[in-house]
Amino acid sequence: MSEPAAELPISDARDRLADVVSRAYYAGRITYVTRRGQRLAAIVPAELAEAIERAEDAADVSAARDALARIDAGDSPVPLADLRDERGL
Repeated sequence: MSEPAAELPISDARDRLADVVSRAYYAGRITYVTRRGQRLAAIVPAELAEAIERAEDAADVSAARDALARIDAGDSPVPLADLRDERGL
């Protein structure tokens, strides 16, 4: 069971880091670190961060397989410059 998420100003998070990390680990609490009321970062249980990384990795692998299948089917690869322009990068 996890505790509800909390918000904590960065100065308080610095002073209470050990407690914030313990609550993430033992109680599953997500703590958003804020500055002037704006969320800057989150301290989350490592299990959650690892699950997110695994999901992102799986999505990347799936996208790569789809792209390779399209190329194998005769589609032309998209040049990196075109992709950057399309994405506004």
